[in-house]
Amino acid sequence: MKILHTADWHVGKVLKGRPRLDEHRAVLRELVAAARTHDVDAVIVAGDLFDTSAPTPEAQSLVLNALMALRGDGRDVIVLAGNHDNPQLLEVYRPVLGKLGLHMLGAFRRPDAGGTLAFTARSGEPVRLAVLPFLSHRYVVRAAEVLTGTTADHNRDYAARIGELIGALTAGFHGDTVNLVTTHGTLPGGAFGGGEREAQSIFSYYFEPTAFPTATQYAALGHLHRRQQIPGPCPIWYSGSPLAVDFGEEGNTPGALLVEVSPGRPAVVRELTFSSARRLRTVRGTLEQLEAIEPGDDWLKVIVEEKPRVGLADDVRELLSGAVDVMLDEKFRPVPATRRASSADRSPRELFRDYLAATGRHDDQVATLFDRLYDEVTG
Repeated sequence: MKILHTADWHVGKVLKGRPRLDEHRAVLRELVAAARTHDVDAVIVAGDLFDTSAPTPEAQSLVLNALMALRGDGRDVIVLAGNHDNPQLLEVYRPVLGKLGLHMLGAFRRPDAGGTLAFTARSGEPVRLAVLPFLSHRYVVRAAEVLTGTTADHNRDYAARIGELIGALTAGFHGDTVNLVTTHGTLPGGAFGGGEREAQSIFSYYFEPTAFPTATQYAALGHLHRRQQIPGPCPIWYSGSPLAVDFGEEGNTPGALLVEVSPGRPAVVRELTFSSARRLRTVRGTLEQLEAIEPGDDWLKVIVEEKPRVGLADDVRELLSGAVDVMLDEKFRPVPATRRASSADRSPRELFRDYLAATGRHDDQVATLFDRLYDEVTG
């Protein structure tokens, strides 16, 4: 059977205040086209459909329409909650989408209550798919246990409990079935993409690759935004995000994974790349150097190598329409002012100009504005 593995859509994400719904619409259209082109039998969406637990109606409409399009031609579509998603919201969707043939899990379920799916793929193979949505540390390690033991004990508890849950969900794996696991979390050694929530990605949120039994033929993971394989007892992959979520991910290659698997054999994985989202790029230089840059349709993070002055950021945005983040190069950033030994004989105007000079912010327009305000206040 063929599987399309995707995750970390983050629909509703804004970039420095700039909405990206049009980009998400284009990327999800590309994802649906890939499902059709490769005639996949199933699609796994391994969490973080939304960027926030309170997605806008527009974001929800976009996601639900994409899921229905992926369901087209009778594909099995499996969706689980990530750490950005609202598990209760996905549980609200669950019965309605279930009637339409989509499998959605917002919360952990026992194997016999939907945690382990058993179905026959369009290609005819019997499938067992263990589904484990993102679980908070508080959920996995009971509050009573947190009152005792060390932080290291609690971290081990989280990893051990995740292992126990996966073990229970995969107990029904057999040699004559396609055995799959999907979850949303952090494995040691995984390379971060740049836009993950660090507090829910490190320390107490790690669990081990050994949590996946050797009978697993493919483990489809979400959470880390960089597409990558993790060493382990079975093929373990993060699909990565289908678009760069923020500038920490500008070096990533957005896309999804095409997986071919049959009973008794490890999965064969092929990487698919997507190009419909706008590229994120960091540029630097003086205004003269920036003027020579061809921005294209990219979102830009601009590092300016000039002294600060009023209107500098506006000048940069006028030169580069895609500039969404403008910042000074470190060597031009203001430094904290040092206290002078005595200021008793210095006027407020002189003190303010000294402050501007000491912090690298000197600007004649600012000094003149201060003089005018000072005269109005003291006049």
